[in-house]
Amino acid sequence: MNEHSPITPMQAAFIRGAISRRTLMAGAAGLGVTALAACGSKGKSPSASSSGSVTPTAKAAQDMSDTEKIVNWSNWQQYIDVSDDEKSRPTIDAFTKATGIKVNYTEDYNDNDEFYAKVRPLLAGGEDTGRDVWCSTDWMVARLIRQGYVQPLDKANIPNAKNLEAAFQDVSFDPGRKYSLPWQAGFACIGYNTKATGGKKVTTITQLLTDPALKGKVTLLSEMRDTVGLVLLDQGKDPSNFTEADFKAAIAMIQKAKDAGQIQKFTGNDYTDGLSAGDIAACVAWSGDVASLSLDAPELELTLPEAGYTLWSDNFVIPAMAKHKKNAEQLINYYYDPKVMAEVEAWVNYIAPVAGTKDAVAAIDKDLAANQLIFPSTETLSKAKKFRDLTSKEESEFTRLFTNLATG
Repeated sequence: MNEHSPITPMQAAFIRGAISRRTLMAGAAGLGVTALAACGSKGKSPSASSSGSVTPTAKAAQDMSDTEKIVNWSNWQQYIDVSDDEKSRPTIDAFTKATGIKVNYTEDYNDNDEFYAKVRPLLAGGEDTGRDVWCSTDWMVARLIRQGYVQPLDKANIPNAKNLEAAFQDVSFDPGRKYSLPWQAGFACIGYNTKATGGKKVTTITQLLTDPALKGKVTLLSEMRDTVGLVLLDQGKDPSNFTEADFKAAIAMIQKAKDAGQIQKFTGNDYTDGLSAGDIAACVAWSGDVASLSLDAPELELTLPEAGYTLWSDNFVIPAMAKHKKNAEQLINYYYDPKVMAEVEAWVNYIAPVAGTKDAVAAIDKDLAANQLIFPSTETLSKAKKFRDLTSKEESEFTRLFTNLATG
């Protein structure tokens, strides 16, 4: 993070995509307090265990894939490779050329709850959403599985699923990856400005929340799972396996810091401006943000805490009543080719879940392939924890506690 050699064209492309993507991803987090308050409130959710087991079964439509060579894919904006003139998407074009399947790619996934509000009435009514596949964040996948709104994947149509990185294989929100496969992933960590900290490194959440030198110049993310997840880890707890008492202890630690004046505010992506300017000395941050900003601002540094850090993912899912399920599975299979995923990684500043992507990128740009934030080692991934899926009751209660803390 401290060495800043001139960036290559591939890295430049990578960074352009990264900044736009995280801006939108955190746009959802920027709405975090409002959106979190809505979690679990849009109608009744079928009962489910914390392991993600499901009572209802997603409805399936007659699959028209053999006669209709199309697939409708909704995704976040700036989350895929584009051509130099930004008029085409090379990997999508190559998929169509290879399979004859036209991809109707729509960048209409700006926020998990906002997107859910659009599709839920159709899903609840047993109607086609007009989409065959989309990419939801892990906790939203848990909700969709609970409610029986997504279909099991037919792995016979996705032989490249064998390339899924081990760290993503058996997640709590979808044990065995029966319903989802990750598209991209990233870390929540600590970002800091050495000019604002007087040259001091910020290496732990305890330091972030208690160091008098940082008082009033600390921000936390309004995304509950990232902020609370990091505090849980700092307290020696596992975000993928914690109790209600553990959660309340983490909230109490944050509340104590807030009452002491340590915390300036809870933020979405807008922390990046304050961090760059030095108005924020240190904060809970997303890895892609700080990695991108530090290329032009060496005073900005990032810590993956020794106690651990949270890992999130955005995941392919196929909704109920999708008309082109097999075509969607062929699309997923295509992107699980490491050479194809390497092309995507030239434009998105996040973790590729496909084994072999690092070697494919290294053949193009060795420096890019060496970045631990993009291609983390087994050791790095071993300290990354996913925030477990919540029951409807937990989601309501935990959201209330965090919202009261963040807005009170």
